[in-house]
Amino acid sequence: MKLSTAAGRYGVRAMYDLAICFGEGPIAGKDIARRQNISLPYLDQLMSRLRKSGLVRSVRGPQGGYLLARSPARIRVGDIVRALEGPMQFSYCLEDDGGIRTCARAESCVSSILIKKLNARIMAALDKTTLRDLCREAKAVSCPTRRARGRPSGGRPRRKPRKAGARRRTRR
Repeated sequence: MKLSTAAGRYGVRAMYDLAICFGEGPIAGKDIARRQNISLPYLDQLMSRLRKSGLVRSVRGPQGGYLLARSPARIRVGDIVRALEGPMQFSYCLEDDGGIRTCARAESCVSSILIKKLNARIMAALDKTTLRDLCREAKAVSCPTRRARGRPSGGRPRRKPRKAGARRRTRR
């Protein structure tokens, strides 16, 4: 698995979007795709894999969409990445369990020592971070996705305040 693949990045972004909306009911795929700038067909592919992994539920019908299968505090980023990318290995010379694959230089490769350490730290960081953590950190740095939703706290969309003396527009 490459750490920088589109499936992992887009999947985490889509799951973050669902975490922001947690408790509001199903979220339409087209809304997630628009906010996260992901094509709808690709989002549907990602959500299918996440659903099969038990991280997302889907609801059919006019009010349908996607929901997190568990609370954001119980979904780790590592779970999302593994569901979309498969076992995490950050170099071709590492096996899924962090062991060295057989290659001509396996016994004398100094780089493998560093790669093992990096792999362990990256996996620990992904497994330690939950969707709730991402939401909190995004709120702290005023993430653009939160502003685009217009719902920084998950409530009603904010209205822009009118200037003093400005009249209300009416539709005709």
